[in-house]
Amino acid sequence: MSTVQGAGVVVTGAGGGIGAALARRFAAEGARVVVNDLDGGRVEALAEEIGGIVVAGDASTVVDAARDALGGTVDVYCANAGLASGGDAFAEEDVWAAAWDVNVMAHVRAARALLPDWLERGSGRFVSTASAAGLLTMIGAAPYSVTKHGAVAFAEWLSLTYRHRGVKVHTICPQGVRTDMLTAAGSAGDLVLAPTAIEPEAVADALFDAMEQDRFLVLPHPEVAGYHRARAEDPDRWLGNMNHLQQKWEGAGA
Repeated sequence: MSTVQGAGVVVTGAGGGIGAALARRFAAEGARVVVNDLDGGRVEALAEEIGGIVVAGDASTVVDAARDALGGTVDVYCANAGLASGGDAFAEEDVWAAAWDVNVMAHVRAARALLPDWLERGSGRFVSTASAAGLLTMIGAAPYSVTKHGAVAFAEWLSLTYRHRGVKVHTICPQGVRTDMLTAAGSAGDLVLAPTAIEPEAVADALFDAMEQDRFLVLPHPEVAGYHRARAEDPDRWLGNMNHLQQKWEGAGA
């Protein structure tokens, strides 16, 4: 893509999975890429592979260091770091707080740091890795589902507020992706996500298609659009169907 040739790109949570696939794709398209992970050692090999730059640390506070590493400008920011928090309404307070901090507030903090420069120059691109759970929901994962809804909502707000000022926003909402996060989803992931799971590289392909077409929603699983539509048109029927899935999961010994 000519739009990313030479661009300064930051990918958080690039230690594996979707983040690593995004970093590789941006680098292959000619971008200058900062790869971030809480543990810098996890991204050193990736940075060497793609000619990228390692900036370790919390995704909430990486923007300034990444901007410096890129020579003063971040053109594309991929808020990809995420926390797959399982549990129900009785999950501990610290589980809810951690999910909220990583899955939502890290995006908010990054946007605060990025927007002044983007609005001044009239361009910038914010990519939010959310989940189909952020458009729908996920059984057995209340903190994850709720905070991914929050990530989608914040991305929507950014887009509607700043698109006329040159800020482009995309939110990635896949179902199952063959990553450590899918493995961590356990039996619920096996039931709901594993049968249609895709490789991380397919997610990167879907993002680039969306950028080419200037689309907000990035749906690596196109069927999610139909589920999302059905949920909006008949919420009670959709909830009933999801409850049947919940019962099937419980019956299987969840």
